[in-house]
Amino acid sequence: MSAACAPGAGEGGIHLDLRGTPCPLNYVRSRLALERLPPGALLLVDLDSGEPERMVADGLRGEGHAVDSESRPEGHVRLSIRRG
Repeated sequence: MSAACAPGAGEGGIHLDLRGTPCPLNYVRSRLALERLPPGALLLVDLDSGEPERMVADGLRGEGHAVDSESRPEGHVRLSIRRG
């Protein structure tokens, strides 16, 4: 599945659909998207559950961003990332 980048995440943020994207590419794409946002902005990222969720969330938390995870009814997770 390809990454879709769409406005509408609210507060000037963006939404990435990275389901099916392998590690570490999903982390890299998330990080690059955050770099385009001002501090405090929101990035929503849809990921496959399991390793992708852990790698992206842990990596971005380690860089000082706030990360919340929400299970979605479609069987994936959505990370809400507030740029630090």
